[in-house]
Amino acid sequence: MTRFPRGAALAAAVLLIAGCSGGDDEAGDGKASASSLASQKLDWGRCKATPEGPAPGGDWQCATLKVPLNYTNPDDGTIGLALIRSKATGDDDERLGSLLFNFGGPGGSGVSTLPSYAGLTSELHERYDLVSWDPRGVAESEGVRCRSDKEIQAGESVDATPDDTAEEAAFFKDAADFGAGCEKAAGKLLSHVSTAETARDMDLMRQVLGDEKMHYFGISYGTELGGVYAHLFPRNVGRLVLDAVVDPTADTVGHAKNQSVGFQRALDNYLKSTGQDPEEGTRKIEDLLERIDAEPLATTSGRELTQTLATTGIVLPLYSEQSWPTLTSALDAAEDGDGTELLALADGYNERDPSGRYGTTTHSQRVISCLDQKERPTPEETKKLLPEFREISPVFGEFLGWDTAGWCHDWPVAGLTDSPDVSASGAEPVLVVGNTGDPATPYEGARKMAEELGEGVGVVLTWKGEGHGAYGSGSDCVDSTVNSYLLDGTVPKDDKVCT
Repeated sequence: MTRFPRGAALAAAVLLIAGCSGGDDEAGDGKASASSLASQKLDWGRCKATPEGPAPGGDWQCATLKVPLNYTNPDDGTIGLALIRSKATGDDDERLGSLLFNFGGPGGSGVSTLPSYAGLTSELHERYDLVSWDPRGVAESEGVRCRSDKEIQAGESVDATPDDTAEEAAFFKDAADFGAGCEKAAGKLLSHVSTAETARDMDLMRQVLGDEKMHYFGISYGTELGGVYAHLFPRNVGRLVLDAVVDPTADTVGHAKNQSVGFQRALDNYLKSTGQDPEEGTRKIEDLLERIDAEPLATTSGRELTQTLATTGIVLPLYSEQSWPTLTSALDAAEDGDGTELLALADGYNERDPSGRYGTTTHSQRVISCLDQKERPTPEETKKLLPEFREISPVFGEFLGWDTAGWCHDWPVAGLTDSPDVSASGAEPVLVVGNTGDPATPYEGARKMAEELGEGVGVVLTWKGEGHGAYGSGSDCVDSTVNSYLLDGTVPKDDKVCT
């Protein structure tokens, strides 16, 4: 069972090429408060290869930051967070400090992603040290692996849109088993991977890096994290960019409805681009998925393409307009009875390599989001919502509707909040960038984020484009506006529109 990421982790998974080592600290090792840890010195050194990829070359350096496992109880000890940086390339007297990146998920590895993203930020790199990290519970920072590769592949056979009582029982058993695996793997860390704790890690990081203010670039889920940071530390906010913005007012069901809207909107736009009527094209895809549900498609690998995997495969290319031709090819092949291309797309989403090894981004995503989200819809409540989900999106609605009950079903720890508080009275202006065609974080979220940040804080920049995120997606208007804000402190007029 898989939730569509509220972040750039999905797109970044395709780009994961590098990493570095985190610490060897076990959760709870050591004893220190946040105030005492603020004086620690980072031992920057050569990055090492990780399961996500080889070590990056060039000027990339890695280090481990010690943070409290539990900010309210120093006796619980510390954990190590893996950091990566590349120092500013320009003159020292023009350096602005560190620019911290979070690429979303939750659960995306910043250590692995930043080197591949840095090419888009060369102008920023002249005056900023580019910095990212693996948040607590992610990859090299006490990353959680909830099940084996064999168990993950077996789980892919579970129907994420159950059609009868047997499939429903299997769906919820798989969800409960996943949670039990996470509890066994993470132990007491499972209760300390919240977004609020990660925001506190960020402020500790700011102090250790020697920055008076937090300069930050958050993408998708990274916008939620940035908003929570601004709420907790409004006086420490420097220049914050939030791109591909999560609706901070949405609860579990609200997020699922938002994504149903966003992915159906993106699918409609894709269908229009191929000369199809969106309603007719949607019905054709619905019919294809129903046939696959009844009889999975064969592939050249010998594995079967199930309805769940096919839906996942359709999702991936909607994250980028440049990938739409790939979707056309995969759908055409599936109509001809060959599921190979859609399965390859699903494998890309699920971080499955040709050898059958899976990444763990979705594991970290789940442990973080299930701790953050208090709402736990029951199976009965979800079933009542399914007609509304189907109405919103005939292709993705039922998948996302069932997910509201299955994602955190029988989870070992209780969720913390219905929705995050991002009000940031007193903070400097925060640039909120929304893309009207964004599938994973629909444009409406940018408006909600700006409103919740507060008057005079949230400043909206709109791009009339396609795909997940706006910066670096081909708009000179967006890129120059963001760069001017980050480099010169130039705040654009609220509601500026880039076409």
